[in-house]
Amino acid sequence: MEEVEINQEGSKQIGKKEGRYKTILFEDITDTTIRKEVISIFRETLGNLLQEMNISSTASCLVLGLGNRLSTPDSLGPKTVDQILVTRHMFLLDPHSMEEGYRNVASFIPGVTGTTGIETKDVIMGIVREAKPDFLIVIDALASSSVDRMNKTIQMTDTGIHPGSGVGNSRTEISKETLGIPVIAIGIPTVVDAVTIVSDTMKYLLKQLSYTKENENVPRNKLVPFLKQNYLSHEENLSEEEKMKIMGLLGTLSEEEVKTLVFDVLTPIGYNLMVTVKEVDFLLDKLALLLSSGINQVLHSKYEKS
Repeated sequence: MEEVEINQEGSKQIGKKEGRYKTILFEDITDTTIRKEVISIFRETLGNLLQEMNISSTASCLVLGLGNRLSTPDSLGPKTVDQILVTRHMFLLDPHSMEEGYRNVASFIPGVTGTTGIETKDVIMGIVREAKPDFLIVIDALASSSVDRMNKTIQMTDTGIHPGSGVGNSRTEISKETLGIPVIAIGIPTVVDAVTIVSDTMKYLLKQLSYTKENENVPRNKLVPFLKQNYLSHEENLSEEEKMKIMGLLGTLSEEEVKTLVFDVLTPIGYNLMVTVKEVDFLLDKLALLLSSGINQVLHSKYEKS
């Protein structure tokens, strides 16, 4: 778990909006035991965020699933919303007939501007104006800034979201400032760009060489198969001379300088591709189940925990 709260001064320094940012990191979500643990942590974190935002247990909610259902890595929002327990129609029919422990929840999938021809925010504003929810939960697939966080991170914030910003197609912001009600954005990075892959690979190369240098003469490590060596937690400590010998001038550049260089090389020729993992279909189903289960349990206290 990582939790950060950015104030006005911090916002100016790092260029991020003021607000709360919560991140849950996990490993193999396809493992049933791990998934149940992550759902439990996600449920607790989302519940705490609602309390911190002073959103009551009876406040009505609209759950939005952003993204394109026809593009698998971008279908997280629609897949999650498909499994949300909606009750608004029952409250409209007879609010007194609803058992205690269920709140007024509606859901909607606005689609993408490229297929509807309508700006996503305009669609949402119309629904908010008519349905009048007390707050929004917006779910979207994100672009990862690191290879090792793809499909392994849940990010939550009360600052809203810019649909499409991760892939260079930023649309109008969806936030409390634009809609007039609290907005909780929940996202999981499902794609990564070629610039990140290349620059991370260069970083991993130096880590791996540093790890090998320190451990090649340790007897117990000779029993560990090559494919089982995990050097990611190792702190790279090669000297500037060693980096220069291995990678030339590239070895002397900072991570940010490497990313800038690779971006300048790949972008003009159209090779800064967005990439996902080969088992993305299977993973998206599990991730959508994770998010929908946690959201349902937070919004409806009587919802059966699974």
